[in-house]
Amino acid sequence: MADKLLSLMQECFPELGLVRDDCIEMSWIQSALYFERHPLDSPEILLDRTIPKTYVEVKSNYVQSPIPVNGIEGIWKFYYEREGLVSMVSFFPYGGRMAEIPESAIPYPHRNNLFHMSHMVFWQEEEAKNTEKYLRWSRRIYRYLTPYVENSPRSSYFNYRDLDIGVNNNNGKTSYAQASVWGLKYF
Repeated sequence: MADKLLSLMQECFPELGLVRDDCIEMSWIQSALYFERHPLDSPEILLDRTIPKTYVEVKSNYVQSPIPVNGIEGIWKFYYEREGLVSMVSFFPYGGRMAEIPESAIPYPHRNNLFHMSHMVFWQEEEAKNTEKYLRWSRRIYRYLTPYVENSPRSSYFNYRDLDIGVNNNNGKTSYAQASVWGLKYF
């Protein structure tokens, strides 16, 4: 399968210079291990139900125009910082068949974007005292992306854990005023 992907990538995106050594072919269960940074030959670790507490901050944006090369290079710089070393950025392409479906046909108004991107930063329980440092990193990359993303209004995928949009009240019901932060921020 990797050879098939490699051939396609070399044909469609030769400028990436992708080679066989850049590919890791694995089973689904190995991918679960890989994304949790476990050894690929230790599937029994998935049976351990004592899960260390992991914190995550996720922000997302929709993009309607290609981000120029210097903009992409600026994004990568964040990932070389200490807080960015345990983080990821994801690009989800839209358009194609998806863009042919009218926005009024089904309740998903974002299909006319070029792509959706999200960035996530993770930290473990022993780093909880540094939470604000990780949140600042996430906010900085979010601000950096402002000129490159949809912003009239700025839109985001609502199921991500973006603490700047708001949080529920830990001591009972969340009030309308608390929950309205999301709408006020984006509309």
